[in-house]
Amino acid sequence: MAASPKPIDLYQGQAGSLAQMSSDSVQSKAAEAILKALESATKAGSLTAQIPEKLILDRPKNREHGDYATSIALTLAKTANLQPRAIAEIITKTLNDENLLTPAGISKAEIAGTGFINITLEVANQGSVVSDILRLKEKFGTGSVLSGKKVNLEFVSANPTGPIHLGHTRWAAVGDSLGRVLSAAGAEVVREFYINDRGNQMDLFGESLRAAALGLPRPENGYHGEYIVDLAKQITSKNPDFISMEESKSIIAFREAGYKLQLELQKNVLDSFGTHFDVWFSERSLYENNFFDHTLDKLKSNGHVYEQEGAVWLRTTDFGDDKDRVMIKSDGSFAYFASDSAYYISKRERGFNLCIYMLGADHHGYVGRIKAIAACAGDDQDKDVEALIGQMVKIIEGGEELKLSKRAGTIITLEELVEKVGIDAARYTLIRYPTDTPMVMDVDLLKKNTNDNPVYYVQYAHARICAVLRNAKDLGIDFGNDFYAPELLVHQQERELIGLLAEYPRIVASAAQMRQPHRVARFIEELAAQYHRFYNDCRVLPMGDEKPGKLNSTRATLSQATAQVIHNGLDLLGVSAPEKM
Repeated sequence: MAASPKPIDLYQGQAGSLAQMSSDSVQSKAAEAILKALESATKAGSLTAQIPEKLILDRPKNREHGDYATSIALTLAKTANLQPRAIAEIITKTLNDENLLTPAGISKAEIAGTGFINITLEVANQGSVVSDILRLKEKFGTGSVLSGKKVNLEFVSANPTGPIHLGHTRWAAVGDSLGRVLSAAGAEVVREFYINDRGNQMDLFGESLRAAALGLPRPENGYHGEYIVDLAKQITSKNPDFISMEESKSIIAFREAGYKLQLELQKNVLDSFGTHFDVWFSERSLYENNFFDHTLDKLKSNGHVYEQEGAVWLRTTDFGDDKDRVMIKSDGSFAYFASDSAYYISKRERGFNLCIYMLGADHHGYVGRIKAIAACAGDDQDKDVEALIGQMVKIIEGGEELKLSKRAGTIITLEELVEKVGIDAARYTLIRYPTDTPMVMDVDLLKKNTNDNPVYYVQYAHARICAVLRNAKDLGIDFGNDFYAPELLVHQQERELIGLLAEYPRIVASAAQMRQPHRVARFIEELAAQYHRFYNDCRVLPMGDEKPGKLNSTRATLSQATAQVIHNGLDLLGVSAPEKM
């Protein structure tokens, strides 16, 4: 096997607390035993410390240091007025004296260095996660860490005046995956597309369509892609009278017809990409039924609206914005910020207690404004609203950057990207990198069926396991929970694989809490690599005339659980898990 894609540190800055694990997981049982030891030592007077509600369990990079480790002794040293190692000795002694190890499935707890406690699980207990995976299937990895959160997740939000381009495409993949991850962590998520369907750009869109239909030069600052000609032809074929209308009426007619067609195209393209929205929210609706007046009244009641030089302002500088913002201009027209304000109020009044905005790289200035709007509305700008920035994507093909779209006349469109690399490769690649850094997508690499191609590498691992299980059936090897003997799995690669499978729920929880779905992608890459190491060192299928035994069934069951977790991870990314490749 060639080397797998370079991994990242999945666990850095990631606290594995009881809140992030199911109550019957091996991690939670071990953590609970240590917390019980702390409580007992405190009651006995051998330790004076405030017992934490959560306990950090890390997975050591060097497995010689155990299956899990905790630095709780170092954390308590200051308040307990003891050296960390002395606290660790009290904890480990209590664990042994009160027989807390065996019920928790711990074979030993050892002190390392200045006071770290290394936990080694009993073989059968460690292997129990496999039974959990096969019992829970698609639900393995789901949790409740975000239970009670009703999230409005707004992403893509393109103007209905052109195709979905590469800048939108990154959020189309990442936003959809984040929605899946948040849901897996227990949140109630509504995916929302904000339609920017009012303002000068819509009028320019109508002018551009009319000009194309009449064969006239389009406005200099209008829309010039080939798609405008195509739209104009569609409109005039159904509405030939639009051409003969008075100019202002004709522009409006073309604008509205083009808007309807272009929005439908955007919906179809996103649906075909596997990105589905629960709500398509029109900016225009913010000014219907006096909703903006209601917004203004609400902000006024909180004391943050004032008038100056004939304009209406929101005093956003009270909450960290670099300047106050105009809502209604002196000529009586609405500033774009008026829509921003009303839209936020709309989200909150629809019952969302967390509003997440996923913005493009050129929208850094919006972050402070959105948070200031929340504060002016009486909300907590640090808890009730979040803004994520997605950096730019470059496409490289044949060693050169692709910049121009054949149809849009500007940047590459989502459709063109999918035509080049396929849906799975496009989605996976866009998701697997942190969104706060620019990324480069190499088209030539993504067309290769090699281990250098990350999506191929993970999908191949799943297909390989499926092939192993098909062969096992052909050889009469039974597998599944009824044929699983975890006490037989003593090889180092088996323990490594099982330990990694047990980490999956924590990865999902942290990806949701940190709004980083790329952690799921990097985890399943690591899992795929570990499965290959396991398969190379631990024979799953018998050789030659060798008769299948219990170990073969158990290893096949471990393989089945691994395939399930890879499948679950790929599903959170909206990527398929093929059984054959």
